[in-house]
Amino acid sequence: MSAPKPKNEKQRLNVLWQYDVLDTVPEEIFDDLTDLAATICEAPIALISLVDEDRQWFKAKTGVTISETSRDISFCAHCILGDDLFIVPDAAKDKRFKNNPLVTTNPKIRFYAGAPLVAPSGHALGSLCVMDKVPRKLRPEQQQALRVLAHHVVTQLELRRHARELTEVNKSHEQLETELARAKAEIERLRKDLGRYQSASFPVTPKPAARARR
Repeated sequence: MSAPKPKNEKQRLNVLWQYDVLDTVPEEIFDDLTDLAATICEAPIALISLVDEDRQWFKAKTGVTISETSRDISFCAHCILGDDLFIVPDAAKDKRFKNNPLVTTNPKIRFYAGAPLVAPSGHALGSLCVMDKVPRKLRPEQQQALRVLAHHVVTQLELRRHARELTEVNKSHEQLETELARAKAEIERLRKDLGRYQSASFPVTPKPAARARR
């Protein structure tokens, strides 16, 4: 059973795309946060999942090799519908997931817990989630750790976006300076050409020497 789309889906996707993070190469900070989530929650699988228009794409992953799945079988597509943890203690007994290919075939997910990655705009971009192949629960301290780590993921996404925007501004500034220098050089060349044209067209006739008075 696929998750319904959020009411603000169009705006949510626009915000997600503004981060320009989909299909980027792995980055150590996101890998570290994912590994930490897996360790704290004692889970063999952890993901930073970003829910795109028709897919969920993994910015970082522990315990799996795939980089994305279809959105219609995504647990995280359900997670982004709320503003707190989304927990499935036993997917095989949950009518939403019991026939899901991620449950019935590899990796045979039975337990899922995800914290939505909520941008400053209030839109959920995806989730930081942990999964297991056996039914289970998270202890209260593990649940809180997952919330805190999800907040850190969003903070890193924000820092990444600001750094990219600053780089683009600096690049634009450099391009502007180059264009101004080129324009100044062109103006100076035109001024010199005009000076030579005026000299050739209107030669200056030397004044006759004044006669000496007797």
